[in-house]
Amino acid sequence: MPGGRRNPFSVTRIVEAVQHAQSNAQEVAQVAKSLAAAKLGQIPFVDIEIQFIGASGLPKMDVVGSADPYFVADVDEKLTFVSSVKVDTLTPVWNEIWRIKNVPAVADLHVQVLDKDDNAPHDDYIGKFKTSISKGAKEAEIEGPLLRKARGTFWLKIDSRPSVDADPSKFPYLFDGPMRFSRHYSPAVGRLTNLDDARLYSTWKMFLRGIPLFFGDQHQGWNRNYKSAQAIFQGPTSIAVRSGIQAGHRMLYARRTSNFFGVIGEFSDVAQLLHSGESSRPGVCQFENRIKPAVYTYIISSEDDSFRFSETGAAFFVDFASKHALHSNCAETVRYSGEFHPRPKGGWAAFSDNIKDQDVEWELVIDNNSGTYAPDKKLLPELKELLEYNFPGFGIFAYDREDPELEASREACREYALKNRGVNKDELQPHASCKEETLSYQVSSRAQELGQSSKRMLDSVTGGTMD
Repeated sequence: MPGGRRNPFSVTRIVEAVQHAQSNAQEVAQVAKSLAAAKLGQIPFVDIEIQFIGASGLPKMDVVGSADPYFVADVDEKLTFVSSVKVDTLTPVWNEIWRIKNVPAVADLHVQVLDKDDNAPHDDYIGKFKTSISKGAKEAEIEGPLLRKARGTFWLKIDSRPSVDADPSKFPYLFDGPMRFSRHYSPAVGRLTNLDDARLYSTWKMFLRGIPLFFGDQHQGWNRNYKSAQAIFQGPTSIAVRSGIQAGHRMLYARRTSNFFGVIGEFSDVAQLLHSGESSRPGVCQFENRIKPAVYTYIISSEDDSFRFSETGAAFFVDFASKHALHSNCAETVRYSGEFHPRPKGGWAAFSDNIKDQDVEWELVIDNNSGTYAPDKKLLPELKELLEYNFPGFGIFAYDREDPELEASREACREYALKNRGVNKDELQPHASCKEETLSYQVSSRAQELGQSSKRMLDSVTGGTMD
């Protein structure tokens, strides 16, 4: 129907699925079963687990070296998976897992393979392929952009079984793990004065499970009563403001070969993300493998349901109208936003570094402290349940931004960092030193470089004669 949702069981859709099945009898049987179910008025749904094994025979893409391949996969353009980058190889091995619940049985899996290029505005395109989600091991030919010439082979394995949910159509294409994360280092870190504080110039992106189960179709719009949000989202100057913030977002969340990728499997994996990290600063280095008393700014994205965060006090993010808008890429809505901090059971005020972290019950305190989006406090119970679902092993406490218990817990966290962990007071709130290059400065410098480059290119064509 024009303008409507595509029927997954239309004749065209079934014919396409049969064509993808080719000579694989198992795939043909699956399509025939789906067609029979469709005739009976039933829509079969399956829960799938995709293992992206690896590829071989990729073309050499770099002048120096071979290629730095990664891939982007989607199922019916409803849910997207982006892999880690494998450096300098034409035979990448990923062995990465993607689980999705409540998928129509005749859905398609699309995969694009790309070559990461840190020094270019766009990554090089290697090729793509499409296959059904029927059960079994698959060997797919990667089709290049010219005449569909083969540019290597991709191996994957799909496990498929009938959906276990009573009504799978209620939450279709539901991401079910494993939770993956990436840590992004700012490209400016190498030029900063405080090289030991690289953690303060980092962002994290984590994919949480089951967000629609708790938030449904609820999203939080930007706060029309907040002056900073008004400057970003409305008025004649808002386009320029958004452009600067979005340029900063691209720098912060760029996929680079230097990014760190991982999977959250248990409590210790989350705890490790909250460690202080490497440092040679006096009074700090001995705590690099301990949970850091720090406050983080976060958003849960409406775009891809990812959990994005950075340390609230990082001076690198100063000069921006809103750190929440910086994380959301100036999205007009988010699922939720605010701040969070870890604490030992009983609070930081009652803690001592003589106690080992593994001997402590840890808690996450999360709130709705975001002026840009002002999330509804009525959804704090759902936020609490979402984090309990994703982070078993942590006690979860969700507070409204005006709750005095939140302020007491947050200040105790900061006070402990000052007294016991070698943190300086100016690190607790964004404040850049005179020698420090902020993200805002980097964005401005990059814009000037691009402008000068464009002018040189224009002059080379016109001979510099244009007024």
